[in-house]
Amino acid sequence: MRIGDHTLPSGLILAPMAGVTDRPFRLLCRRLGADMAVSEMVIADTRLWHTPKSRQRLDHAGEPDPISVQIAGAEPAMLAEAARRNADNGAQIIDINMGCPAKKVCNRAAGSALLGDERLVSEILETVVKAVDVPVTLKIRLGLDRDHLNALTIARIAEHSGIQALAVHGRTRACAYKGTVDYDAIAAVKQSVRIPVIANGDINTPEQARAVLARTGADALMIGRAAQGRPWIFREMAHFLATGQHLPAPTADEIAALLREHLEALYGFYGEQSGVRIARKHIGWYLRAHPAAARFHSAIMAAEDPATQMARVQACLDASAGEALAA
Repeated sequence: MRIGDHTLPSGLILAPMAGVTDRPFRLLCRRLGADMAVSEMVIADTRLWHTPKSRQRLDHAGEPDPISVQIAGAEPAMLAEAARRNADNGAQIIDINMGCPAKKVCNRAAGSALLGDERLVSEILETVVKAVDVPVTLKIRLGLDRDHLNALTIARIAEHSGIQALAVHGRTRACAYKGTVDYDAIAAVKQSVRIPVIANGDINTPEQARAVLARTGADALMIGRAAQGRPWIFREMAHFLATGQHLPAPTADEIAALLREHLEALYGFYGEQSGVRIARKHIGWYLRAHPAAARFHSAIMAAEDPATQMARVQACLDASAGEALAA
């Protein structure tokens, strides 16, 4: 699959996830097989970019090509300015968020709430595409709810506006992350446009990756929650798609090394105090399959400095050694 001049050999993309796909996690997923890792969404109002959180979201130091930055907002001119500023800051692809179902985003008429105003969608897409020289992509859902399914219309608007790739989460805004993903609806979108279509939603295993590609005809896959605590899922999927064979599961020692690497990156990126706090959710995801996780959970979450947190994580891993991981 190609987006502009950028080739994605395996067609596996880390989905943008607020509070998750920061630079440390993006770099780790890229090293472990993701062709592209989309940033956390950056608010379009550049007047708010002076906060530490915004500055961290705009930091792409050391990231391999292509650097994709997602922007979110509802004002065409503001989104265009945000796109320009991000392109000047190194973004090689600008992604527009029209898929987030979170209330705090939709209450500002942004994210998936925009799907209810097709005229505004068209205006936003055309304005942003004209504002930058880099490719612009779009992430959507199927519609506001099952009674208002307009992904086909939005896809055609996107193609007409110059969008160069379209990611489709196979649920509606009202579904959030519950219920069955409608892969047939993604297939219908793929059949309706000529631009690349990326399937998204509950793609959790190598077998499911192959099945979704076959069912939807999509050009690529976007992996979100399945990568939390399992950044190696990209190399597993890529190998299976290429060969039909499974890679050996990562050993306990390899998982421990990856977790330590991730924690050290978080401490370095955010500083020790914030790094420890942000690391807690990642630790929970990594350790959820470990037999000793429940016994060590409270102690790990109570740690307030990197050395203590790391030591308690290692104690959990040591206690789990030799015991079978949960399925």
